Amino acid sequence: MLRWLGKGSDKKGDHCDDEEMEVMEFNVLGGGGGGGGGGGGEVVKSKRLIIRPRIKVWMARAITTVILWTCVVHLMALGELWGPRLLKGMPYCFNHIDSPKDLVAKVYVPPKRIYKNNGYLMVSCNGGLNQMRAAICDMVAIARHLNATLVVPELDKSSFWADPSEFQDIFDVDNFVVSLRDEVRILKELPPNLKRRVELGLSYTLPPISWSDISYYEKQILPLLRKHKVVHLNRTDARLANNGLPPEIQKLRCRVNFNALRFTSQIEELGRRIVRILRENGPFLVLHLRYEMDMLAFSGCTHGCDSGEVEELTRMRYAYPWWKEKVINSELKRQEGLCPLTPEETALTLTALGIDQSVQIYIAAGEIYGGKRRMASLLEAFPNLVRKETLLEPSDLMYFQNHSSQMAALDYLVSLESDIFIPTYDGNMAKVVEGHRRFLGFKKTIIPDRRLLVRLIDRYASGSLSWDDFSLVVKKAHVSRMGNPKRRVVIPDRPKEEEYFYANPQECLQLLDEPLRSTS
Repeated sequence: MLRWLGKGSDKKGDHCDDEEMEVMEFNVLGGGGGGGGGGGGEVVKSKRLIIRPRIKVWMARAITTVILWTCVVHLMALGELWGPRLLKGMPYCFNHIDSPKDLVAKVYVPPKRIYKNNGYLMVSCNGGLNQMRAAICDMVAIARHLNATLVVPELDKSSFWADPSEFQDIFDVDNFVVSLRDEVRILKELPPNLKRRVELGLSYTLPPISWSDISYYEKQILPLLRKHKVVHLNRTDARLANNGLPPEIQKLRCRVNFNALRFTSQIEELGRRIVRILRENGPFLVLHLRYEMDMLAFSGCTHGCDSGEVEELTRMRYAYPWWKEKVINSELKRQEGLCPLTPEETALTLTALGIDQSVQIYIAAGEIYGGKRRMASLLEAFPNLVRKETLLEPSDLMYFQNHSSQMAALDYLVSLESDIFIPTYDGNMAKVVEGHRRFLGFKKTIIPDRRLLVRLIDRYASGSLSWDDFSLVVKKAHVSRMGNPKRRVVIPDRPKEEEYFYANPQECLQLLDEPLRSTS
C-alpha cells in the first residue's frame, strides 16, 4: 500500500518530508491525528492521499470480479462445447466424453417430457430373459399412458434359473433411463420418503390381468396410483394385449425393445467377438435348440426319452407348484405340434430344407437334455456344430457363469446377426428374436411347422413316405415361414392363440409397397 502511494506521488512530482511520511505511516496503520496548527493541516492532507488509493483499489477489485464472473458465465453458456474439457469436475449436466471415438458420434439425448405425475409404478418381472424383456416394454408403455414415474424394473430371481442378475447387470441402465426421458420419467429407485412408505406396507401390490387392453389400466390401475402414490405390479408377463392398442403405444413398445434395451458393454463386446469368430469361417446359422431339461419337464414332452428320463422329468414338473399342468399326454401333445423338436427331428428337418451340411451351426441353448447321446444324429448330419463355450476360452465366460440371463443375452446378440435363425420351439426367445430380425430388414428366420413336421417325420420313419417326397413337402410348407412381411394374425376373444406382437410388430416395420395378405 505504501509502495503504491509512493509511486503515485513520484509521478506527480510531489515530495514528502520525514514528518509527513511519519504522519502518513501512522494513519495507514490506524493511529490517531495530532493537534491543531500546521500539524493538523498535514494530517488532513495525508488522509486525502490515503483515501483516494483505497477507493481505487476497491474499484479495481470490483472490476476484476465482474470480469471474472463474466468469463464464467460465458464458459457456462459454451458448456456443450467446452464443458467436457474445461469443467469436467464441475457439477453441471455435461455428457462426459472420454474417448476420441465418442467425440465423433455424440449420443443424442432427448429433452425431458414435462407432465403431472400420477404416481410411481414399480414392476417385478417374471420368467426368462426374453419374457422379462417383452414385459419391460409393456410396462414402459403403460407408465407413459398413465403419466406415471417408472422405477427401473426388478428382474426375476426365483424362477427355475435362479439368476441373481439385476437390471444393470444385463442392460445398460443409463441408456434405458436417458433414451426414454422424452416419453416417461424413469428412476433407478424410489425417493426416500416413498421407499419408507413401501417398507411400511403403504403401497398397493397386485398382478395385472393378462392380455388387458389399455382401458383396464386407465380404469383399474390409474385410480390406485392416485390413491396410494406407489403401485407394485408383481407379475408382468403378457399383461398387455397384442392388438387393438393406439399406434403410439405400439410404437413405444418397439422403441423400448429395439433402442432403449441395450445390453451392457461387456455383453455386447463379447457378443461381437463371437460373431467375428463365426464370420471369419463363413456363413453361419443359429439354431435355438430348445431341448433343455426345464423345457421338457414343463411341457411334458418326452418323445425319445428312456423310462428313467421320463420319471426324472415328471418329478421335476411336480417339484414346481407354479407349473400348473401336471398330468400330460406327451405323444398327444407332440402330434398337436406343442412340443419342441427333438435333436433327431431337427437333423431331419434341416436336411430336408436343403441346409448345407458344411455350414456352421451355432447352438443357442443351455445344456441339451440327454447330452451326447441325443446330439449324435444332429452332429453326424452337421459336423460344424459350435457353441459359445467352444468358440471362447473359459476365462471369457467366467463372469457370466451361473447367470443364465446374461448367457441368454449373448445368444440373443448372435441370433440377431446370423444368416439364418431357426428356433425349434415358439418360446419367448424365438418370438422376440423373430420380431427383432423383422425390424432389422426381414432377415431370414425359418419357423418350423412342428405339427406338420412330426407327422411327416413319422411317415418317413415308417417307410410310407420317400425322402424326396418328404423333402419336397417340407420345403413347400416353409416358403412362407421365413420372416417375410405379413399382417399379424388377429383372433378376436382369443388373445393367447393369436400372433404375438413382439414376433411381428407390424406397426413399427417398413413393410413392402404391395398389399399384404392375411395369413389367418
